Amino acid sequence: MAQKRFNALPGFGLTIGFTLFYLSAIVLLPFAGLIARALGISWADFWRLATTPRALAAYRLTFGASLAAALANALFGSLLAWVLVRYRFPGRRFIDAMVDFPFALPTAVAGLTLASLFGPKGWLGQCLVPLGIKGAFTPLGVVIALTFVGMPFVVRTLQPVLLSLELEVEEAAATLGAGRLRTFVAVIAPALFPAVLTGFALAFARAIGEYGSIVFISGNRPFRTEIAPLLIVTRLEEYDYRGAIALAVVLLVFSFVLLGAINVLEQWSSRYQTH
Repeated sequence: MAQKRFNALPGFGLTIGFTLFYLSAIVLLPFAGLIARALGISWADFWRLATTPRALAAYRLTFGASLAAALANALFGSLLAWVLVRYRFPGRRFIDAMVDFPFALPTAVAGLTLASLFGPKGWLGQCLVPLGIKGAFTPLGVVIALTFVGMPFVVRTLQPVLLSLELEVEEAAATLGAGRLRTFVAVIAPALFPAVLTGFALAFARAIGEYGSIVFISGNRPFRTEIAPLLIVTRLEEYDYRGAIALAVVLLVFSFVLLGAINVLEQWSSRYQTH
């Protein structure tokens, strides 16, 4: 007779019941309320509210800037994770701890700080503006803010994979005559690609819903630097609840699509690492 496995927590029935209750109260019920309100809008009105010229401009900036920020994080976040895992140098632990700084820092504080740095009179802005690079109150400022908040997702996703890579495989490739570039392309890159893709998707999903860090640095100009989450808040302040719901549902659908993609990527990554 198989011995029953000891579990320090209460039984399955109690824990799964609490889990479902907590998940429903925090996540499912608010989503259900939003969907219920959206169902009260006719399809013609929903399409009209969700595709106004101002909304389309906000979508373009939101998804375009999120994509650019996620790509930047996929590249530079991967380099940062590589340095933190593969090298030992003074201050490494401090830099590793600073990776989580965007998680702890209030997003409004981050936006205010970035706006001060990249403004025309800021420490960085006064050097960049004469070169024609405006980092504040432009779409570039939105990309900068989204890159800041999304960077930890790539680094923290990639670090465990780098730690699990066996150096003996790379040494064997070098012994067989492979140069550094070929070793990276044939041995390292295939192992890291699923994790990099997952980190990219996480950073992209995080950027789509970002609000606090952008409102100060973007300038919030309609049709130019106004993001979709800000437009939702604007619609609410104007008591245009139907317009806010339509925009929120559009972002919700994209978020669910990205969530499904992230889950698929994580399963692919775990299956790849197993084999």
